[in-house]
Formats: sequence, structure tokens, C-alpha cells
Amino acid sequence: MDKGAMFESPRLAGDLAVWLIILAEMLAFGILFLSYAFARTFDVVLFNASQRTLDLNSGVINTALLITGSWCVVRAVQAVKKDASAAGSRWLLAALACGSGFVVNKLLEFSATAQAGIDLSTNTFYMFYILLTGFHFFHVLAAMVFLTILLVKTRAGHYGSREFHALETGAAFWHMVDLLWIVLFPLIYVMR
Repeated sequence: MDKGAMFESPRLAGDLAVWLIILAEMLAFGILFLSYAFARTFDVVLFNASQRTLDLNSGVINTALLITGSWCVVRAVQAVKKDASAAGSRWLLAALACGSGFVVNKLLEFSATAQAGIDLSTNTFYMFYILLTGFHFFHVLAAMVFLTILLVKTRAGHYGSREFHALETGAAFWHMVDLLWIVLFPLIYVMR
């Protein structure tokens, strides 16, 4: 083992600017989550009745898709760190497929909500439901754009065992999106 590597100081995986963005996004979602919880205390019956109209199976599928997507992103970074760019590309493609599944599933859910005549003004629960899941939806799209750029660059051979910083940055953003859903799903769909 290289003595220099043994005494390296730990480093933050990814770009500091993106970590600051992640922190700001987590703070914004945290405020929304607290606002939801606070509003819920004033009309528990309405919130429970409205929650029962949501498609729990769709939420479970979306949770599985995002968690699987995160696993694929981790595998992509691991592969690229071992100079296995082709495998890394396949894992990024798999993560994008998971993200695409989430997007399609969520669009179907949004469509069903709109067809039922539900919008931001229907009631307080639906206002939070549409705002929180919609805001998260756009974060998934942003993460997918980021992963698509990383996929193109990985396929072109820009990343390997010596250069994977951008991949770690993209992975950090994807994991934030996943983590937010892991909080959002039980809060909106499950907790009564």
C-alpha cells in the first residue's frame, strides 16, 4: 500500500458548489415538509381522506425505481473508478431507465389527478401534494439531464480511475433526489 495514500485526508465526493446547491434544496424541501406537517395538524381528517385517494402502488413503484436508480449510479461510479467505462456507461443508462420509469409513472399519476378535477385549489392537502411532488419531479428531470451528460462523457472516455469527480458530483445530486423522495413518499402517501 502506498504510504501517501494511507495518510490522505478525506475529501468531499463531488463538487463543493453542487453540495451547496444540495444543501439549499434540502433546506427548501425541509421547510415545505414542515409546512405540510404543520398544516396537517389543523385538518387531520381532510388530509387522511385526501391521502386515501392517492395511488399507493404508484408511490411504492416510484420508490423502488429511485432506490434502484441510486444503486445503479453507485455501480457506475465504482466501475469508472476501475477504468471500466463501458460498464459505467451501462450502469448510468440503467439509472436513466429507472428515472424514466419514475417520470412516466408520475406523469400518469399527475394525469389521473387532473382528470379527477384536482388542482392546487381543491384543498390544502392537494395543494401540498401537487407542490411537493411537482417540485420533486422537476428535480428528477434535472438529475436525469445531469446523468445524460455524464453518460455521453463516460462513453467518450472522459472519465476513468484518475478523473471521476464529475461522476461523483452527479451521483451526489441523484442521491439527494432519492433521499427527498424517501422522506416525501411516507409523508404524503403513507403517514396517517
